Amino acid sequence: MRGLFLDADDTLAAVFQRVTTESDPPITLHRAARIVPEDLPGLLAGYDFVLDDHSALPTAQLAQCKTLRHVIFLGTGARSYMNPDELAALGITVHTIKGYGDTAVAEHSIALMWAAARGIAAMDRGVREGAWPRIPGVQLTGKTLGLIGFGGIAAEVARIAAGSGMRVLAWNRSPKTAPGVRFVALDELLAESHVVSLHLLLNDETRGFLDAARLARLRPGAILVNTARGALIDETALIAALERGDIAHAALDVFTTEPLPPGHPLTLLPNVTLSAHSGFLTPEANETLLRRALEIARALCKG
Repeated sequence: MRGLFLDADDTLAAVFQRVTTESDPPITLHRAARIVPEDLPGLLAGYDFVLDDHSALPTAQLAQCKTLRHVIFLGTGARSYMNPDELAALGITVHTIKGYGDTAVAEHSIALMWAAARGIAAMDRGVREGAWPRIPGVQLTGKTLGLIGFGGIAAEVARIAAGSGMRVLAWNRSPKTAPGVRFVALDELLAESHVVSLHLLLNDETRGFLDAARLARLRPGAILVNTARGALIDETALIAALERGDIAHAALDVFTTEPLPPGHPLTLLPNVTLSAHSGFLTPEANETLLRRALEIARALCKG
């Protein structure tokens, strides 16, 4: 079997070359920051599987890839880039990789929470412009953190937050328990939490999960953190709530459209802290991610 790493940027290309061994299946490294969907049939011709980091794989184009049988998506959110059910109907199986960056994303979530609570991004901008904005912060010790969704990332967030003296609530779609975490109904979590952090997978059931009605149930002055997927939140409703001051601050690593377009309303609001979908980007997480991708490829080649 032959494989192609479709869209390796410089960082991932270097990691890929570092972690690949002679016993791994042959995989061609294609360096590209952006893939045009219309080019996919030509790029994937003759390949049995593809490693995909961030490129959209429309069903119509992959239907023309007659040899392709597997997509190894480098992450968990494959549905943001392709339709696994439609691809399965074509005989193409989509494989995802879980848990590789739990600690990295959790630490980024915590960093965004603290940055929002202390107004760090706004002060940084002001000082760089020659001003001296001294913004009163929120002390988070003793405050309540609410986690929506409770997988590996949320468990790490809970561990770090509890160690910082925060009370941790959680809601999950299926019953769970965890030390030091109290699982509650969603409405209770929204009403009581000083900080709400999203940790749901994106699918048809969770798209737009935090809509206008649920955003309105947030505790007045709450901080909202999202390092999961942008489409989990109704972006229009979020912007309106931020403009009204119903939500004190949003700290966001993910967006409905990425990259975030210039002049987007979220970039113009002072009570928003932004990062560029980079919560998972650490050397440790990247090495684990690509090594697991190679292990999937090796298993596929062994049948």
